[in-house]
Amino acid sequence: MTVRALLIEDDETIAEPLVEGLRRYGLTASHVGTGAAGLEGPYGDIVLLDLGLPDMDGIDVCRGIRQVSDVPIIMLTARGEEADRVLGLELGADDYLAKPFSMRELIARIRAVTRRTQRTETAPTVPTAAAPTATPPPPVFEPEPTPTPAPAPVQHQTLEGQEPLIVDRRTRQVWVGGTPVALTPKEFELLALLTEDPGAVYSRQQILDRVWDPHFHGPTKTLDVHIATLRRKLGDPAWIQTLRGVGFRLAVHTGVPEAARP
Repeated sequence: MTVRALLIEDDETIAEPLVEGLRRYGLTASHVGTGAAGLEGPYGDIVLLDLGLPDMDGIDVCRGIRQVSDVPIIMLTARGEEADRVLGLELGADDYLAKPFSMRELIARIRAVTRRTQRTETAPTVPTAAAPTATPPPPVFEPEPTPTPAPAPVQHQTLEGQEPLIVDRRTRQVWVGGTPVALTPKEFELLALLTEDPGAVYSRQQILDRVWDPHFHGPTKTLDVHIATLRRKLGDPAWIQTLRGVGFRLAVHTGVPEAARP
């Protein structure tokens, strides 16, 4: 299935070669020149969003899209300020690319984002080349391998002084006590990874490999932004602990035996 990309970019000298390049790589690309037109959609399978738009700030466009859709968003920006990039990521953008950039790097970012989406949804991938049509071979029946045990679909954790944290992988829902917590797809994947083995430390590289992509080339600051956002949404920064120079872990309340209390 062909990936449909929506490019929101006001500069025609940038937009035209981008659309042409995306189509050369097999994507279906459409282009609008204003934030208002971009908000109208359709968004397709991925949105490439310029932050410097003439009618409204690209950050506001990102916020508006995220209110109604989980479509992956890659920000395209000439802005060097870290605050803009961090704010965009906090609002739900999946990645950003600083101008100028090469078409090969953009395609690599699109592939990485769509691969991450595939792990949780049935999403198209970016094709590398057209494959010839062939008659499928007859089925070969082989013994099924022994399945690897999967993490429990529902994880319950407690933290002293807090309501229980519940993470349901099947429905992709999270609650703290009886209150639902709204997370972006990547925030959920990050929290679900930490709940696979509560208390275990996951290194930054392990998290990037599992939640982002083994070939992720973005800034590692992305991980810190998502950790900070998760802590805020869970209502207590103590849920996720930082081991400086090592990584992160989900805190668990083991309790203190009554006999050991003073």
